Amino acid sequence: MIDTHAHIYDLQFNDMEVMLKTAEEQGVTEIWMPNCAKETIDGMMALAEKYPDRCRPMMGLHPCYVCETVEDELATIEDWLNRYPFIAIGEIGLDFYWDLTHVGRQFEAFSTQLRWASERNLPISIHSRSAANGGRNAFSEAADLIEKLALPNLNGIFHCFVGTLDEARRAIELGFKLGIGGVSTFKNGGLDKVLPSVDLEHLVLETDAPYLAPVPYRGKRNEPAYLKLIAQRVADLKQLPLAVVDEQTTRNAQHLVIR
Repeated sequence: MIDTHAHIYDLQFNDMEVMLKTAEEQGVTEIWMPNCAKETIDGMMALAEKYPDRCRPMMGLHPCYVCETVEDELATIEDWLNRYPFIAIGEIGLDFYWDLTHVGRQFEAFSTQLRWASERNLPISIHSRSAANGGRNAFSEAADLIEKLALPNLNGIFHCFVGTLDEARRAIELGFKLGIGGVSTFKNGGLDKVLPSVDLEHLVLETDAPYLAPVPYRGKRNEPAYLKLIAQRVADLKQLPLAVVDEQTTRNAQHLVIR
C-alpha cells in the first residue's frame, strides 16, 4: 500500500526506525511526504535521502503557512522544484478554517503553484479546509479556480476528502483522485454516505500522520501503519475484499506519478 500523505518529518516521530518498520509490517511500502513551508524542507529531505525508495517528498507551500513572506517562500519552493525530482507539488490549496487574514495571498500562492504543476507535468496534493459553521467552502473555491485557470496536464489528489457525493463527482470530473483517510472511520465523518457510490479507481489512501488517526486510535498520534485500518474501512463500505482495495488504490497512486 501507498500512504499518499503523511508528515512523518514531524517532531512527534522520535521513533522513526520503529515507526517505519511497523508500517512495512502492515504492508505500507511507500510514504509520500507533503511539504508545508521552508521550515519543514530540511527534515523532509533528510528522510528522502535516508530512505529514498520508501519516503518520497513533494514540494509546495501549505496555505496555513501563507503570510507576508509568501514571495520569499514561493521563491524557495521554485528553487527546489528546479533542482530535485519531486513526485508532486503539495500540499497546496486553501484554508478558511483558522484565519482569513491572508486569503488573498492564499489564492495567489495556489494559482502560482498550479501553474508550476502544469508546466512540469506534476500531480498536486490539494488542501481544502472550509470555514466552520457553514462558512466559505474551500473545496468549491479551489475547484472554481482550477476550472477558471483551465491549465493543461493538471491532476492529483484532493487530500483528506470529506465532501459530499456531488463534490466527489466534481473532483473526479476535474481529473482528481480522492484522498481517503482516518475521517472515513469516524462515526459522523460522512464518508459512509459517499464512498459506496464512488468507483474504487478514483480513490487513494492516506493517513495525514501525525493527524486524524483512525478509530480506534482517534485522538492519538497517527502513523502510516494505520493505513490498513483505513483500507479496511473502505473495503467494508464498498463490500469488497481488502486485497482488492489495497491493489487498486496502490495502482491509482502509482498512475499519478508515472506518466
